[in-house]
Amino acid sequence: MLANAALEFAEKTDTGLVRSQNEDAIALSPEYGFAILADGMGGYNAGEVASNIATTVFKESMEAGLSKRPNKNTDLLRSRSRLHQQLIVDAIQQANLAIVEAAHAQPRYRGMGTTLVAALFHQNKVTIAHVGDSRAYRFRKGELTQITRDHSLVQEQIDAGQISPEMARFSSHRNLVTRAVGVNPKLDVEVHDHEVEEGDIYLLCSDGLSDMISDQGIHDTIVGFGPSLKTICATLVRMANENGGRDNISVVLTRVGASDVKSANPKPAGLLGRFLSWNS
Repeated sequence: MLANAALEFAEKTDTGLVRSQNEDAIALSPEYGFAILADGMGGYNAGEVASNIATTVFKESMEAGLSKRPNKNTDLLRSRSRLHQQLIVDAIQQANLAIVEAAHAQPRYRGMGTTLVAALFHQNKVTIAHVGDSRAYRFRKGELTQITRDHSLVQEQIDAGQISPEMARFSSHRNLVTRAVGVNPKLDVEVHDHEVEEGDIYLLCSDGLSDMISDQGIHDTIVGFGPSLKTICATLVRMANENGGRDNISVVLTRVGASDVKSANPKPAGLLGRFLSWNS
């Protein structure tokens, strides 16, 4: 069991102003320190089914795997990052196969799929995995940084120098993804570790938020309502709707507290600890 007492989570999802139903899904596990957000494909059948399968299977798989994780004092400590990456990728692969099987079993579900982004916090790191254009951002010391790269046609055009990031927000192709969960039995999951610092805020969101609000708008909202993650979530959703609300809107926020960072490298106690503090 993972103790994450210093991790603070908040989330909000909304149908938006145009869609008739919410095809986004969110699952949190404060006990095990992870979150997942999935955005059912709007151009596919039963996107809400795909996103719910993805979050449910992922959560169950992660909690089962983390409950069997080696203790901190084992020789496997050095390889924990690799183990966490494999665990999160395996959970997404299980979700992918579950969606594929559901589509094969039910003709009305054929063609469904979902994007997703997930974050697992452990020691002084966060493992971020994503497929599609659902994003992860990090807010640190007043600076907002997108830490995932969209798997989308527009991102490929940006990388090729065909359009600018500013132009991409208004492109007619901005919702065309190049990877999705549940479309094919073979899935390429992008996963990376990032060092965390005390006070970091991590944002997971669907494109219903990032298409409606600029990065600067997200930054300003976090700065303006920093003490309350719930207020940030509610304000971001409200702003996305005020800007048109053309898609479902989902947000997950996680703030990293002191113990999650410091527990990875505890300071010695007693006289040695005081000596190191004097000389730090």
